[in-house]
Amino acid sequence: MIRSRQALTTGPTGAGIKGKEETMTDVILETRNLTKEFKGFTAVSAVNLQIERGHIHALIGPNGAGKTTCFNLLTKFLVPTSGQILFNGKDITMDAPAQIARQGIIRSFQISAVFPHMSVLENVRIGLQRKLGTSFHFWKNGESLKQLDERAMQLLDEVDLTSFARTTTVDLPYGRKRALEIATTLAMEPELMLLDEPTQGMGHEDVDRVTALIKKVSAGRTILMVEHNMSVISGICDRISVLQRGALLAEGSYEEVSRNPQVMEAYMGSTSVELQGAH
Repeated sequence: MIRSRQALTTGPTGAGIKGKEETMTDVILETRNLTKEFKGFTAVSAVNLQIERGHIHALIGPNGAGKTTCFNLLTKFLVPTSGQILFNGKDITMDAPAQIARQGIIRSFQISAVFPHMSVLENVRIGLQRKLGTSFHFWKNGESLKQLDERAMQLLDEVDLTSFARTTTVDLPYGRKRALEIATTLAMEPELMLLDEPTQGMGHEDVDRVTALIKKVSAGRTILMVEHNMSVISGICDRISVLQRGALLAEGSYEEVSRNPQVMEAYMGSTSVELQGAH
C-alpha cells in the first residue's frame, strides 16, 4: 500500500508512523513533522520519512517540490522551523553540520572533488584524511598521505576509477567526476549517503555507469537520493517518497508510486499516463 501524507501525519509528533515501526525493518533515519518556512512560505510541510537501513530510498517530486530543501534540513545546512530528525534513534535536530557528518550522514557535495588541479588519487586521499580529522594540515605534511594510498586505491577500484588514479581531476569526463565524488564520500565511511541528483546532466552511457555504481556501493550501506530520472529510480530504488509543494504526497515501491493517480497528476497533469521513463 502507498502511504499518503494524511496517513503519515496523524498526531502532533508523528504518531502516525509509530504504528508502522513494528512491521518495518530497522529504521536508520526518521523525520517527524519536519517543516521549514521562509517568511511565510512553507517549503517543507510536516514531512514524515522513514529510511530503512540497507535500502536505496529516492526522494522525488516536480520542480519546487521541496526535495533539496529537505536534503538541506537533513544535513543541517538549514535549521527546521519545527519537527524532529532522528538518526539511529537519536534526536539530531539541533546538531551542527559537522556533528551530522561525524555521526555518519554524508552528502556527496560536502566532500566532493573540490581540488580540480590535483590528481584523482590525491582527492580521495584528502577525503580519507578528513575522516582522520587532519584535513586542514595536508599541505604541511604531504608525504604522510602516502600511507593512505592503499585504501585510496581500494576506493578507486570500488568506483571503477583505478585507471584514472593519476589523472588530473579537471581532465576527467563528467560522469567520472561524479564517480570521484562518490569515492570521496565513501572515504568518510558514511552510514547514510545522501546523493543529490547523481545523474543530472549525463548522457545515457554515463547514466548507466553511475546507476550501476550506486547499486554496487549500496552493498552494506544506506542511500537516500534525489533523482529526476525515473528509469534510474525504477532500476535501483527499494522505496520512493514523493513530495509536492513541500508535503509528502505518496510513498511506496516504484510500481506503486508510478501508478498512483495523485503522483501522475502532479508529474504529468493527467491521471491517464504512467511515469514510465519520465524525467
